[in-house]
Amino acid sequence: MWTRHHKKRRLGRAVVPLMAVAFLSYFGYHSIHGGYGLKATEEFDRQIAERQAQLDELTQRRKVLEKEVELMSDGSLERDMLDEKARLALNMSRSDEIVIFHSSSN
Repeated sequence: MWTRHHKKRRLGRAVVPLMAVAFLSYFGYHSIHGGYGLKATEEFDRQIAERQAQLDELTQRRKVLEKEVELMSDGSLERDMLDEKARLALNMSRSDEIVIFHSSSN
């Protein structure tokens, strides 16, 4: 019966460690630069902070609008509020008045 004996080669010993290094390099790179990696997490955190600031601003604006609606719809209209809204909508004022526009009012 014939048997073959293979000589151990250096390349054969290095295949498994080289494959392990390749896999670790691949997953290491994507854990930092990938879609859910460290850099993407920093970008997500930045977006969360921006959107939270926008939400706070919109919440404040909504409170102001709700207060204006409450003043106009409680059964009796506030005369000053009605006058202010009418003048703003019609873009009119009397000749003896000074009009000051705030950037928060639309």
